[in-house]
Amino acid sequence: MKIIVADKISDRGIALFRDAGWEVLTPAAAALPSEIANADALVVRSATKVTAALLENAHRLRVVGRAGVGVDNVDVEAATRRGVLVMNTPGGNAVSVAEHTFALLLALARSVPQANVSIHAGRWEKSSLSGTELRGKTIGLIGLGRVGTEVARRARALEMKVLAYDPYVTPKAAREVEAEIVSLDDLFAKSDVISLHTSLSAATEKVIDAAAIAKMKRGARIVNCARGELIDEPALAAALKSGQIAGAALDTFAQEPPKNSPLIGLPNVIATPHIAGSTAEAQEEVGTAIAQQVRDYLADGLIRNAVNMPALTPDQYRRLRPYLELGERLGAFVAQATPSQSFSRVQIRYAGDPAELGSHVIRSSVLVGVLNPVLDEKVNLVNASEVASARGLVVEEATRKREHGYPNSVEVSVADGSRGLTVEGTVGQDGSPRILSLDGIGLEAPLEGTLLLSRNVDVPGVIGRIGTALGNLGINVSTFALGRRAPGGGAEALALVGLDGNVNSGLLQHILALPSVTDARLVHLPGAAQANAAP
Repeated sequence: MKIIVADKISDRGIALFRDAGWEVLTPAAAALPSEIANADALVVRSATKVTAALLENAHRLRVVGRAGVGVDNVDVEAATRRGVLVMNTPGGNAVSVAEHTFALLLALARSVPQANVSIHAGRWEKSSLSGTELRGKTIGLIGLGRVGTEVARRARALEMKVLAYDPYVTPKAAREVEAEIVSLDDLFAKSDVISLHTSLSAATEKVIDAAAIAKMKRGARIVNCARGELIDEPALAAALKSGQIAGAALDTFAQEPPKNSPLIGLPNVIATPHIAGSTAEAQEEVGTAIAQQVRDYLADGLIRNAVNMPALTPDQYRRLRPYLELGERLGAFVAQATPSQSFSRVQIRYAGDPAELGSHVIRSSVLVGVLNPVLDEKVNLVNASEVASARGLVVEEATRKREHGYPNSVEVSVADGSRGLTVEGTVGQDGSPRILSLDGIGLEAPLEGTLLLSRNVDVPGVIGRIGTALGNLGINVSTFALGRRAPGGGAEALALVGLDGNVNSGLLQHILALPSVTDARLVHLPGAAQANAAP
């Protein structure tokens, strides 16, 4: 085997390859395109860009290993098309990030940076730098994945009460780290400290905005070692100036470096340059872990932490790809549209080709759509089932007979007790995913872009009022699909409206204020699918 290590990793990682009797090369960047021609594996960190052009030269390459979490420097689609597995090392720096979270929090609670500056300036300001204990305080964690779990453990060691908001972690799983699952509003209202540990998605972008801050205790503190885009920076800056928020400790910013951030220069802000995961131990861990994963895959076929789909023959991939796209979008739809803030059960039913081609792979694509919006690590076709199981999510599957009109379909239901949502979809003749019904009500529309889902009592005038409200807000309508449970007035009716441009959740209050409208939700999906692209 020939292994190329393009970026520096731990010596232990290099030794794992050499102990297997394999050739290990560490070429300069200029030599990489030629050296990769007969390589079996490529190991990188963040510096090397694994582009489609580079992969064109890789005639034998079977796996790309990324020593770290993000794979922004790897063209995963190009690798998938070439049958190259892409692996990363999620969680390798979880302890480092959790420890940095508490370094920031303790510094914030005890004014450590200000005291340090004061001493070096020759001042002795004991009375103005009085701090607060963390013992007995409540910390609210937005996200209870790998990092959130490590933070919860350390918070309990400091005798803090731990609340957590994570729609995909069961109360039982949370209790194992002595955390209590609560709604997001309850977390805002009850927490003395709010710490962010979730991924960035349409659902979590600016989760800390002016409305959220208004629900918090006056004098609460905020720590962010996740993604800068989770915070509305102008809103936080205003709250820090007014005293609504006592202080903020930030390792990440919406733009990095944060040259124009309104948070820079505020006396009650502690900032570090995105270094939460930058420890010698974390780098040693991820370097060794990726080498072990790549070695196990090449030697034994064992796959761990893959970020793309398993290798398929070109024909299998071509036939399955439209249904993988359909499954993921149905999963994302139900996760965002369900009336329950969380759910414990996912049911999937297949008819026709989806049942015959590979329902187990489509099952994973559904879970990808269900789980990805809120998790702090990327879920993929390989690890989706494992991630769902770890969060106590029950997944049930069944096949059914082909039905007249739409013989090939996938139906996805989510539920928590008696509350839930069911959506059915198919692949159109052009290869694009389409919705067929919602909660048993026929409703055919494209599954793409930003969708407004509204429920109303079936009485005259509702459709017109919705259209007028959107027009008054300057929002253009691209599609408008309607359905109702039974003919005649008074029954439940649904509208699924495709919206153009950037749409925020503020429009929901306008729709909910309309007479006879009983519910309204925004669903954010990718744009038009490329289901017919070559594998």
